[in-house]
Formats: sequence, C-alpha cells, structure tokens
Amino acid sequence: MRCSFVLRYYLGQDGKAPDKAQGRQTDMGGTAEIVILAMIAAFLGLRLYAVLGRRAEHQDEPVRRFDAANPAPAPARLPERAALEGGSAAPRPRETAPLLPAVERGLRDIAAADRRFDPAAFVEAARGAYKMILEAFWAGDEEALAKLCHPHVMAGFAEAIAARAAKGEVVDNRLVRIEETSIVAASYAAPVERVTIRFVADIAAVTRDKDGKVVAGSLTDAVEVRDVWSFSRNVASNEPDWHLDETDAG
Repeated sequence: MRCSFVLRYYLGQDGKAPDKAQGRQTDMGGTAEIVILAMIAAFLGLRLYAVLGRRAEHQDEPVRRFDAANPAPAPARLPERAALEGGSAAPRPRETAPLLPAVERGLRDIAAADRRFDPAAFVEAARGAYKMILEAFWAGDEEALAKLCHPHVMAGFAEAIAARAAKGEVVDNRLVRIEETSIVAASYAAPVERVTIRFVADIAAVTRDKDGKVVAGSLTDAVEVRDVWSFSRNVASNEPDWHLDETDAG
C-alpha cells in the first residue's frame, strides 16, 4: 500500500504525470509530504534493521548440546545413610580414586545389612588396625594379634614369629607413614560383611641377629610397602569388632 501511494503522488491519481500548473500549486505541499514520507521510511528501516539484526545475532550463538558420548564425569556416591537410619548422610571415605561400581554395590549391601556401618569411620579404623597389627607382629605379641585377627591369619603370624625366634632374629621396624588407604573391594554374603583395603605405607625395617647386629634393612631408608588386607565381621554377632581375615601384597 505504501508503494502504490507514493507512485500515485508522482504520477497523479490516474497514473499519468501531472501538468506544470498542478505542479506549481502543489509544489510547497508536496515538498512537506516528501520530507514526512522520507522520515517514515527511515523510521521503518531502522525498525526492520533492529528486529532482523537481533534475530541474526541470536542465530549466530552456538547451541549448547549434551554430548552423550562424553558426558561430564559424575563422582562416585554411596547411598545416603539418612534413608537407612533417619539421620544425616555418612561422609564418603577419603579415596585416591572414584569407587568402582562393584565396590559401591558391595558397600550398599553392607550398609543395608548393618546399620552401624560407616565407610569413612571404617577406613579410619582400618588405618589404626593396620598399625597395631604390624607393631604387634614385629614385637612378637601373639596375644594382641589374636584379638585383631581371625584364627587362620593368626596361625600364619604365629608361624612367622616362631621361625624368627628360632633364628634368634629380632626385627626393629618402624611405620613411618601411611600414604594411602583405599577401599578396593566390598561384599556381603549373609551373615558376613567383608571389606578389602589397600594400604600404601613407608616402613623403615631392620633385622638384627641374637647379638644385636644388623643383618638386613636400615632405619634411615624407608621402603614403600603395598598391602591388601581384608577385614570381615559376622553381622549376627553381638561383637562389633572387625577382624583381619586375609593378607596379600598389593
């Protein structure tokens, strides 16, 4: 409609060019109308540019997509103890790596069967047990070992202590530090719950003969030791203590 209006003004109502007399009569009025029309056209042009420009800018923005092949890694989580105990969620154990799915399933099974089980507290207790068992073994304290180990593990420790005594050897070992404590396996087979821990520790070890002379090791040079120990407990038992039931090098 705007285009036809402009053409009618320049060509006349009948589409023919106006004569000079009509041009003189409408000269002043026509100039004003041209100015107004130019302003309207400029205004419309600016509006179109504003609308189309914004649309183009939005079209240039990248679309954020979820990459199903490479999703952001989600941290491993244990079921909240609040759902089991009606209390606050238990903190996760301090791990050097995310828990494997099989380990998580095992910990869930244990938590469902044993409401007192707390993974974080268990890891801390295992660190203490590791130190106590090592020191009792080095000292030849079979009574202390019997309280912390299952009978078949205790039998192995007792045999090693007896062999050491037969040679007249004494160990002078020291646990310098425990670098890492991580859960590597967990399972529940009614009524026994079982958790396996990997310990990475620095140990200064010295073996002396019956005369006190050093026959092996050094107290000034600590050696990195990797142990994989499994602890178990009978859920049906009234005893809350876990016991060492297997040892291996890890």
